[in-house]
Amino acid sequence: MKRIQNHIIFCFFLLALAFTTKAQQVTLDTLRVSAYITPEGDTVGQSWLLPVEVLGRMNAAQRQAHAEWTRLRNAVYVTFPYAKAASRIMNEINAQLVHVKDKKQRRALIRSREKELKRDFTDKLTKLSVYQGKVLMKLINRETGNNCYEIIDEYKGFVAAAFWQTIAVVFGSNLKQSYDPATKDAEMEKIVRDVERMYGYAGRG
Repeated sequence: MKRIQNHIIFCFFLLALAFTTKAQQVTLDTLRVSAYITPEGDTVGQSWLLPVEVLGRMNAAQRQAHAEWTRLRNAVYVTFPYAKAASRIMNEINAQLVHVKDKKQRRALIRSREKELKRDFTDKLTKLSVYQGKVLMKLINRETGNNCYEIIDEYKGFVAAAFWQTIAVVFGSNLKQSYDPATKDAEMEKIVRDVERMYGYAGRG
């Protein structure tokens, strides 16, 4: 009886060994290939190569474009918070002036806010370059809907607006410049939207 059991165990061992050997042969000898049917109806093997990143040196024009884009991006990152602050402050001032009809009271209120603005922002804004100042004016127009000339004219009068416009022109700028996100300022708009996400501001839709 024991001898029969040994024979049965031996047979199971041979079967297991044969099955294992066959599985190994199938694994080693079989290569799965995807098929592709050509427009002519032929079937050919198909495989996919891993992505390959090819880097080349930029030419002079590309380097110049990249440098200009980097300069614009840095200027937007620096000035965009100021543009948001300008929009917020204008809304606050307008809300305060809504029920003030007396011109003297309006001027007094505007002067008081002007002192606050000079105290909080003069040191920061005077450190901006001329280029950053131009970007800031565009962003103020984006956030408020008014250019800087219109804002000065509204709160300080025509004479002050004309005076500062003259100064701006002397330094190669323009208080009346507008913001056009669809064409000339399209690259700036892309950067602004990234900055909005970075600072957690709500997008403009």
